[in-house]
Amino acid sequence: MSDDPDVRLNAWVHGHVQGVGFRWWTRSRALELGLTGFASNRPDGRVYVVAQGPRAACERLLELLRGGDTPGSVDTVVVDWADAGEQIPGFTER
Repeated sequence: MSDDPDVRLNAWVHGHVQGVGFRWWTRSRALELGLTGFASNRPDGRVYVVAQGPRAACERLLELLRGGDTPGSVDTVVVDWADAGEQIPGFTER
């Protein structure tokens, strides 16, 4: 059993992140890290990302979301951490 407990990352990504492949890119990175969850467009132009899995992998995804190598342009990422909830199957774009 891993010493790295599962957590849930809730992230609201602000910037020019819709219509540029951001959700697809996020899904690809999350799957590479072994995370489950989803990325969805919000009506106000943000992308909402929920990722669940080992804390280190979620922290790495957050680093990638905040990094400069994303599609579009990220201004800021607002984060809320929570305990892992009900299992989310796979990682989807909504």
